[in-house]
Amino acid sequence: MQLKMSENSLFAVLLRSPWWISFGLAIAIGAGTYAIFPKDMASLAPFVGLPFIVTGGIAAWRQLRVPGQARVAATLQAVEAMAWREFAEVIEAGLRRGGYQVERMDGAADFRAVKGGRVTLVSCKRWKAASLGIESLRELEAARRKAEAWDSMVVSIGRVSDNARSFARDHGMKILQGVELAQLLPPALLKAGARD
Repeated sequence: MQLKMSENSLFAVLLRSPWWISFGLAIAIGAGTYAIFPKDMASLAPFVGLPFIVTGGIAAWRQLRVPGQARVAATLQAVEAMAWREFAEVIEAGLRRGGYQVERMDGAADFRAVKGGRVTLVSCKRWKAASLGIESLRELEAARRKAEAWDSMVVSIGRVSDNARSFARDHGMKILQGVELAQLLPPALLKAGARD
């Protein structure tokens, strides 16, 4: 059984915040502890801030791996210029690069991706649609339930309607756009796809 941290817990919020906030809290808590505790217990002050230091380190590692705006824009431009077959091939290669075993599907999902024994259904059909609505997400959710898959994700470069975003959030569905898509499809993979 895998434990999942609540989205609104202090450490979950800190993981989504700039890394330096966690380090600042660690220093403030350590200094406060040092000032409040008796001198013979002051040596414990660094350990009180240790969870915040670890959280700051994890946040920094994640933030260093996030692609910049130029790379995101280049990825979106390359993806928009692709035909379906080429796009499907680079998405499949990106999933494999991420450690998934991938097989193609027909229907609401385009791929069945398995990693660590967990099945994720991936839909990319409407990746070029100007706006992603709720109907294709409902179809994917029904397919996920029928296949008893653990997770589902949708790839889109268009605008996502508020209703679709709300539906995705309520059903734990990931929407890959912008930064997430650039992480899945590094420049070398896009160039290889353009040559094929």
